[in-house]
Amino acid sequence: MALRGIYMNNWQPISVNELYDHWQEWQLVDIRAAEAFYQGHIPGAINLNNENLQNYIDHHDFEKPLVTICYVGNSSRGAAELLSRAGFEKVYSLDGGMSLWQTQYPELIE
Repeated sequence: MALRGIYMNNWQPISVNELYDHWQEWQLVDIRAAEAFYQGHIPGAINLNNENLQNYIDHHDFEKPLVTICYVGNSSRGAAELLSRAGFEKVYSLDGGMSLWQTQYPELIE
């Protein structure tokens, strides 16, 4: 997988097409509001919020790649930065967010 360059951040953006190749193997955290998450999300994603953030950090694999997901790919960047600073080694933010994922892969929404 060819991700775009080296970034100053400890995370990198990832396209929906790049994520499609790995969505079943990687950790997916969806930071959208619970209502939006339950209306549709990528299978296997966890709805991450302020209430469960520390528990997630305490109990998940720091070496397994992690992708942050939001509505359009803006808020997930901050979450990616936070999680990379928390110690996750390979962190990505989904460019285009769930809006683009739903357009490209509507069959992969639960």
